[in-house]
Amino acid sequence: MEQGFRSSMNVLHTWAGLVVGALLFAIFWMGTLSVYDNEIDRWMAPMTRVAMPDKPISFDALRGTYDAAVAARARSWTMLQPTERQPVVRIVYRDGPELVSRYFDPVTGAALPETGTWAGTRFFYPFHYRLHLKAWDIGEWLVGIATMAMLLLCVSGIVIHRKMIAEFFTLRTRQKSARMVLDLHTVAGVLGLPFNFMIALSGLIILSITFFPSGWQSSYPDKKSFNEEAYSAYSRPKANKPGTLVSLDELAQKAQQIWDGSKPWAIVVQHPGDAAAFVTVYQSFDLGIVRSAPAIHFDAATGAVLHQSHEMRPIAQAQRFLSGMHQIQFRHWMLRALYFALGLFGCVLILTGFLFWLQSRRRRHAAEGRPGVRVVEAVAVGSTAGIIVASISFMVTNRILPLGVSVMGIERYALEIWVFYLVWLATFAHAWWRPQAAWAGQCLAIAALAVLAVALNWVTTGDHLLRSISVSHLWPVAGVDFGLLALASTAFGVSRWLLRAERPAGAIAPGFSRAGSHG
Repeated sequence: MEQGFRSSMNVLHTWAGLVVGALLFAIFWMGTLSVYDNEIDRWMAPMTRVAMPDKPISFDALRGTYDAAVAARARSWTMLQPTERQPVVRIVYRDGPELVSRYFDPVTGAALPETGTWAGTRFFYPFHYRLHLKAWDIGEWLVGIATMAMLLLCVSGIVIHRKMIAEFFTLRTRQKSARMVLDLHTVAGVLGLPFNFMIALSGLIILSITFFPSGWQSSYPDKKSFNEEAYSAYSRPKANKPGTLVSLDELAQKAQQIWDGSKPWAIVVQHPGDAAAFVTVYQSFDLGIVRSAPAIHFDAATGAVLHQSHEMRPIAQAQRFLSGMHQIQFRHWMLRALYFALGLFGCVLILTGFLFWLQSRRRRHAAEGRPGVRVVEAVAVGSTAGIIVASISFMVTNRILPLGVSVMGIERYALEIWVFYLVWLATFAHAWWRPQAAWAGQCLAIAALAVLAVALNWVTTGDHLLRSISVSHLWPVAGVDFGLLALASTAFGVSRWLLRAERPAGAIAPGFSRAGSHG
């Protein structure tokens, strides 16, 4: 009976990984990049590479942008003060359907040039949890299904590998490629098991309102009412009459006094220009794990306190704690590096799972004339190596295109996105055309593009590695460059190993024989 249960878990593990592996890799890869989304922003938007000021600019200094939001009839106006990871002032509001997001020098208040890119925070990060598919929350549902499958894979993997601790210390690098790939799969799985389980479970909890709407729909008329009670939010309707706005600096000082000296980080004005406008002052949440910033709501015209966030209910606090653990926005550089490493282990886990499945079936499918391996191989190559090629192409395009450029009415940020998707699509076509050679070929492409990205950053900004290492506020840029070079080195090494495995020599690894490459 035990063997029958393990066998059924093996089947579940195999097919669950095969069906959702491509989507899971995209989620893991983009999530791993999102750990350093602000650093990627600074790499892709050189105008934001400024030093963190000792004393940031006042909230009232950029009052002109608030007037612009009033003229645009924006629903809200937001000002974010600089942080260590994003040392510029950011203003956000909507002008009709367009999201206006501008950066300003934190010392002088001068407007910085348009970034012309979605970079990490607006492209990589939303891709991680939404796949940029907003209609009917399709992206979130797909991510949720893949996340549920990830939990199944974790549990079934534990059942299959009963001796996982012993297997963890067994990495046979000199054995046949299939054996080595399985050992690497096991090592990556054991190392990342607690992290993978936590990240999958917390991801489901973060989007629980989407996945389990009946919970709040049974007691609240809409999400807004639920959020107000669960997270101590505040709102009030517009008066549809013109109104005034008191000094934002005065409100920030009031909030600081209430918080016993803790400095405000953000100010949001709801209903700008309306008599019922109110100002929300937020404290930074980067010093704690719980993903919820204390907030005080003031009347925009009088400065009177309307509402102050109170202690959240236990369930809401647990949800925000898990959100904080998942999104890691708190200030802890060592833990951030650990998340990044474990995210990469997750990518290795999925990649080696694909490779082992292909190696163990390639010859048999070729002998039987079955197309299964070729289809899976094309999907596997494009969804793993291919998305990495596309991601680096996105960054390379960013360094090539000049600011303000547009082609046939397509703006610069959209051109970068088009390049990402077109390159990604091309990697699938390449993998179908040359299924087995595509592994090594796309690894070489990763290596070449990563080195090119570092070189282009030097040429276009002057911030070469020696300079970025020597200037403290450029360390995030140096980190991205080092990451690209490490990726290039790894991809080049993997490509050489794959090319050696393809050689029709006596010591050839069975899983990579040319005879089975088109099975």
